[in-house]
Amino acid sequence: MTSSELPFGIERTLLRLDGKEPYLCLHFVIIFVRDQERSLRFYRDTLGFRVIVDHTFPDGSRWIEVAPPDGNAQIGLSLPLPGCDPDELIGREARVYFLTEDLTFKYKEWSERGVHFRFPPESPPWGGVHTRFEDPDGNVFGLIGFDELTRGVEAHRRNLAQKYEAERRHAQEIEIAKQVQARLFPQIRPPAKTLEYAGLCLQARQVGGDYFDFLDLGQQRLGMVIGDVSGKGIAAALLMANLQANLRSQCAVALTHPELFLQSVNRLFYENTSDSAYASLFFAEYDDDTRRLRYANCGHLSGLIIGADNSCQRLDSTATLLGLFEKWDCSISECQLRPGDMLALYTDGITEACSQQGEEFGENSLLERLHRYREQSCEVALQSIANEVRDFNPAEQQDDITLIIAKCKNE
Repeated sequence: MTSSELPFGIERTLLRLDGKEPYLCLHFVIIFVRDQERSLRFYRDTLGFRVIVDHTFPDGSRWIEVAPPDGNAQIGLSLPLPGCDPDELIGREARVYFLTEDLTFKYKEWSERGVHFRFPPESPPWGGVHTRFEDPDGNVFGLIGFDELTRGVEAHRRNLAQKYEAERRHAQEIEIAKQVQARLFPQIRPPAKTLEYAGLCLQARQVGGDYFDFLDLGQQRLGMVIGDVSGKGIAAALLMANLQANLRSQCAVALTHPELFLQSVNRLFYENTSDSAYASLFFAEYDDDTRRLRYANCGHLSGLIIGADNSCQRLDSTATLLGLFEKWDCSISECQLRPGDMLALYTDGITEACSQQGEEFGENSLLERLHRYREQSCEVALQSIANEVRDFNPAEQQDDITLIIAKCKNE
């Protein structure tokens, strides 16, 4: 028996993935009985079988199916049809055989429960061990065991135990990674007297590659960062942690030389990751005194400024993606925010969210929601928009949903 094979007698019905032929398996074998309730108690309470079906039809007839604890074939407990001789159907050799890994144990257990065996377990010429037992109506069944089965079951149990332990450890590691990553998102928001702001990230998996941050750059300057690293799951989470560490370790340079700051971030990201790793990034520096916004859009989705007059300004790319090139440069753009203006930075988990009909949420829908919730607090607007994106497709979320909203205060 190879490691990929299952032990003899276990999981005989395996769903074929090729689908070349229709699915087919043994469903049930009918055993005729005189009293269905008595037989049900015997198979369920004495033998420990599972009750699969117990249904009474409108005409008063009853259909019962039971099955042993393991395997998939079932026994239908049926009364003889009207006009049939019960003696011809009941109390006969059923020619149904049950397979167990420990026949001696089952023989002792069932004997103590009152099951009548024709003879003690014995070894026939064909190998293994077997005996025969009767139900309350005298229907006779075989009970057999094989050494190969016992060894196979033991090996299968060991394999399953190792598999479950590995899955348990993996789940534990993922939970730890989730907690660690949660701490990478901003825990404290630097104060700003002229700006209200907030951000959130709803991960599609337990960990993911979207990133946002708020940085205190000094001299009344606030840094707002949003990014999306390549890949998903653990791999993306590790890249995200690397990017976050690079940004936070280098941000002291951002106040006076933001382009050098981003060049340094790119170089470290390039050196510390594989050739295929990259990230889109939007970095914005807000001056709390002058309300001036300087920004670099490194291959990220355009930032959106919704003016107090309901105009829309797009903050398009000023550089390529991070991490793809060792020699990399970017330009810094700037704009002036006015009281009532709203800034939105987001990842493609919002605009590329798809409905069950394949329709994307899109930038226009995001703009509509930004207009709708602009009078609400940033926190309320964030939650409302995120909820609407998730409701757009009630199925499993496919990508991280990350959003920053900032509003210039009127005072």
